[in-house]
Amino acid sequence: MAEPRDTIELYVRVRYAETDAMGVAHHTSYIVWFEEARSEFFRQIGGDYAKLEQRGIALPVAELTCRYIAPARYSDRVVVKTRLKEVRSRSMSFSYEVILQETGERLATGMTKHICIDSEVQARLIPPEVRALLRS
Repeated sequence: MAEPRDTIELYVRVRYAETDAMGVAHHTSYIVWFEEARSEFFRQIGGDYAKLEQRGIALPVAELTCRYIAPARYSDRVVVKTRLKEVRSRSMSFSYEVILQETGERLATGMTKHICIDSEVQARLIPPEVRALLRS
């Protein structure tokens, strides 16, 4: 089954540094994977987050959830599926699904919501060119 155009897949091998003493991926690793997948999503649609920051525009996380279903372990290959859920005038949200590549088992699901701010840390409209990229 083909993924919707607004979904990307990021492949990650669980690194030793991401695990606890039992070899299980630490809960914070999932948040890092979400961030990397979101960055890859932005790159794949033609966005350049560094250029936005140079213009004084940022998209910080305003809300985050993660539901842990089953553990990822050291050296597992996981797929982080990232989907743009919603774009509003000043915010956007993404959903995530972490899947064990070998078996297809769902390990976690999550969501992040981002607010657009300027260099004065004031909420602002998402720039039109970014909205166009996100809606394409």
